[in-house]
Amino acid sequence: MIDLLASAASAGAPPAWTTFLPIVGMGLIFWFLIIRPQMRQQKQHREKVERMKRGDQVITAGGLLGKVVKVDESYAEIEIAQGVRVKAVKSTIGDIVPPAGSAAND
Repeated sequence: MIDLLASAASAGAPPAWTTFLPIVGMGLIFWFLIIRPQMRQQKQHREKVERMKRGDQVITAGGLLGKVVKVDESYAEIEIAQGVRVKAVKSTIGDIVPPAGSAAND
């Protein structure tokens, strides 16, 4: 009789691996909604900074707006006012401002 109850209890229990399915599902949702888009955005920013050239208008992460005067391997020299130049680490460039003549949605 005891064997019959034990076998019935074990037959009705779900397999142990099914308890991990919600955790795996949350991990996949987290990956596709948060991590993957952030990695794509970082890659686009890195490519944009690598394409930066002399004469581009840039905004630094600190909020300074200026014109790129010189670019080397890891630094960019930016003119923020006439005769005022600062040297910034390329990774701190927040964005490259498009020229005023181009459309915003191009």
